[in-house]
Amino acid sequence: MGCGPHRHFSPPDDRSGPLHRGRHHGPGRGGRHGGRLFDYGELRLLLLAIISDAPSHGYELIKTVEDRFGGSYSPSPGVIYPTLSWLDDMGYAAIEPAEGGRKRYSITPEGKAFLAANRAAIDELMARAGGGGPGGREGVPAPVVRAMENLKLALRLRLRRGDLDATSAEAITAALDLAAQTVEKS
Repeated sequence: MGCGPHRHFSPPDDRSGPLHRGRHHGPGRGGRHGGRLFDYGELRLLLLAIISDAPSHGYELIKTVEDRFGGSYSPSPGVIYPTLSWLDDMGYAAIEPAEGGRKRYSITPEGKAFLAANRAAIDELMARAGGGGPGGREGVPAPVVRAMENLKLALRLRLRRGDLDATSAEAITAALDLAAQTVEKS
């Protein structure tokens, strides 16, 4: 089986099935927040399950997945849009033109049948989303995970902008120290 960059989005063959974990599909690979929680086959199912509830734009799907995983995982546009294209190519999702030239994805009858055939896998994915996913965060409330991820991202973005002057460094230090003290007292 080839592992080129476009192989991930081709239809699964009889040996792999829709949930195959190939060499590059296991946990801990890719993703913005420390690794993919599932492979592309599982992501296909998750996105299809979400659009079966309500037609959605790609950005809305990214945010919905992020919310379901409490901010601990957020798929990139480079993962979402090719996956949506695959769902469209397979006839599981249809593209509806929407305001501003955006595309809204909705489920087709074929997509509903595909979901029904994979109900156990979808239930497992939804359970994983409810538990916060792997990575040692089970039992941590989703808002706390989201807040931790927000803090890490804010610090990274601020440090990328360039050197901190003394006033900014003191303000950031004071905010972090106060947050640490608040957490310790809780």
